[in-house]
Parts: sequence; structure tokens; C-alpha cells
Amino acid sequence: MKRKIHNKPELKANRKNLRKNLTSAEAFLWSHLQQKKLEGRKFRRQHSIENYIVDFYCAKEKLIIELDGEVHMSLNAQENDQIRSKKLESLGFTVLRFENYMVFDHLPSVLKEIKDHFKQE
Repeated sequence: MKRKIHNKPELKANRKNLRKNLTSAEAFLWSHLQQKKLEGRKFRRQHSIENYIVDFYCAKEKLIIELDGEVHMSLNAQENDQIRSKKLESLGFTVLRFENYMVFDHLPSVLKEIKDHFKQE
């Protein structure tokens, strides 16, 4: 039997809460990803994989996008983020991380980097 790694029921309340309380950077990027706006790819926000809740996830591309704000700037947080990314990558996902200011100040290059990780159709 294949074990469930996506959207575990015990994380549903957390996912729902995070979706209701997006950071300004998450809300801004979401406005460019939702409704298949980026080259027809469907993204989910606050999707859980294993015991992690990722900011954005595109199942078709096995692509995870994480936005890092002030909370991620401490050495401890950066180490945890690195462990988290390595674990997700070991499951076959690609993880892209952007600092919040990048979404606001360099959106075209953020969107281009995301598109650069799409498989060609």
C-alpha cells in the first residue's frame, strides 16, 4: 500500500489557516500563479507534503515554491529550511526559494525562474 504524503488530514486545519492568512508576498505571488495564469500550470497554495506545508506546489511539475521573509533569516531557520528542502528533494520534488522582497522588486525574474523549471511539452 502506498502511503499518503500529500495533504494529510491532520494538517488540514493548519493549511486552511495559512491560506486564510497569506503573507503579503504570498498573496502577491499567488495573484500571478492562481487560475493557471503561469503558462497554464495549476498551482496550489499551502499544500502539505509529508509533514511540511509548502507555500506553493505545482503537481504537474513536481515543483515547490517557498517564500522566505524575516522569520527565515536566522541561522537556525536557514538550517531548518535546508533540511526541509533536502527532504523534499529526496522525494523527487524541485524546491525554489525566493526572499519576499524578490517577489515585489523582481517579479519578472522570479516568474521566469519558475518557468525555467517547467518541463517542455
